[in-house]
Amino acid sequence: MKRTLLLVQALAVLSLLYLGGQTAPAQSRKSPIDPAIRYDAYIQQAVKDWNVPGLTVTVVKNGKTLLKKGYGVREQGKPGAVDTQTLFAMASTTKAMTAACLGMLVDEGKLHWDDPVMKYLPDFQFYDPAVTREVRVRDLLIHNTGVGNADVLWAAMEIPSDEILRRVRLIKPSYSLRSSFIYQNIMYLAAGKVIENVSGVPWATFIRTRLFEPLGMSRTKAHFKEVSDANRAKPHMEINDTIRVVNSLKEEGLVDAVGPAGSVWTCPDDVTAWMQCMLDSGRYAGKTLLKPTTWAELFKPQTLVTDSQFYPTQLLTKPVWKTYGLGWFQHDYRGHRVNFHTGSLTGMVAIHGQLPDQKLAVYIQGNLDHAELRHALMYRAFDEFGLGVEHDWSKAFQQLYRGFKQQAKQAERKADSSRVQNTKPSLPLTAYAGAYTDPLYGTIDVTLKDGRLYASMNNVLTGYLDHWHFDTFRLTYDQFWNGKDAISFILDQRGKVAKITGGGMELTKAPETPDKPISTR
Repeated sequence: MKRTLLLVQALAVLSLLYLGGQTAPAQSRKSPIDPAIRYDAYIQQAVKDWNVPGLTVTVVKNGKTLLKKGYGVREQGKPGAVDTQTLFAMASTTKAMTAACLGMLVDEGKLHWDDPVMKYLPDFQFYDPAVTREVRVRDLLIHNTGVGNADVLWAAMEIPSDEILRRVRLIKPSYSLRSSFIYQNIMYLAAGKVIENVSGVPWATFIRTRLFEPLGMSRTKAHFKEVSDANRAKPHMEINDTIRVVNSLKEEGLVDAVGPAGSVWTCPDDVTAWMQCMLDSGRYAGKTLLKPTTWAELFKPQTLVTDSQFYPTQLLTKPVWKTYGLGWFQHDYRGHRVNFHTGSLTGMVAIHGQLPDQKLAVYIQGNLDHAELRHALMYRAFDEFGLGVEHDWSKAFQQLYRGFKQQAKQAERKADSSRVQNTKPSLPLTAYAGAYTDPLYGTIDVTLKDGRLYASMNNVLTGYLDHWHFDTFRLTYDQFWNGKDAISFILDQRGKVAKITGGGMELTKAPETPDKPISTR
């Protein structure tokens, strides 16, 4: 269920990337003001400019914490201020932790990066048997297995983790093994299962006892379901230029099904230790979590990242190369290597960035969906604390993303203009009601409700279907943060409804049971 804005962003990357140019010009630093004070003031203004309800920023360098602070509020309209104990979702910045946990097992000789995955997960299968045989543990971490985006398996249904992995065999490959790069969450779930099968304890237990506890991360939780503290951020979305709270525990908890990919929650007081550990060869406060060679392997470039799979920020930062390590994106910036990763869940964002040759790291978390202020603050921190230059990345990225927003609105208006007026459905609405199923995507139940068609996908995504034109309807989600989708019904040669399509999915209508009347709830 992709939002129009994300599509426009991807198209913009492809169309603009080769315009040429260099990284945005910077001015030499001449001001005698303490960089931390200057950066703090910059953040305060940027938070206002981007209308982000709440944010945390943590900066460490050479083993010292230069800045650790909360900004704004945990929930818009309420007084609770964000502080250094406020829990935010780490989202996909969790991936680096899962990779480190695998590295601990490599250090113990219990597995090797290039072992076949089937050695540890004999029932885990891909659509292509050859991929099942050839995929290695390393491949689970670098988005190159050939499996495209499959987030529908956890974001649009509630099924156990083992069932998610079982359905991978039904996903047709988007490309051949190791020939390209498509960002993937399900493979990190498989990596977590490898950790469980090798260590004998679940991933959540392993990461807590082997990573959180040695680093003193006492407030950090492996799963959202463990977050019960009142001092936690609430997710927010901007809908029609209005910021709204996503007040849905169910929505937030869906990520637990793919925990190793992005379910950890943390706060600045805890994450500082993780940042320092990842800067200092896997060491922290006299403890060694990883051997130096294994730590180095995490940051070794493993595969190239395609332009379309990288971030729109590349239009301004102009990297020469883009790679992915074991849980880390990488690129060049002003002649230096950057290791970083973003995290994005509904209404929540994070970014963890390193300038390793400067022993500098920054970690940012926010409670507004895709608030790309995170990128601006990361690069500004690199300039401020590492490179001694100055550039207003907040202004630059705000202008960039404002352009994407305008393009999205234009695309929506264009889609609206394509509507054929004065058409009607081929059949009475009752003919469209029924259960539509697919072994991969589950079930969409279409019923009549208040005289309108109403859809429920796996009892997770729901909403009314309003006629658009011909046999195409527009689905407006009850979960407002998902926006709208076009849904079409396909008739067979007998003129009966046979299938439903939308969002890249196609489901077949189940045979009607004669003694079961159509629901009109």
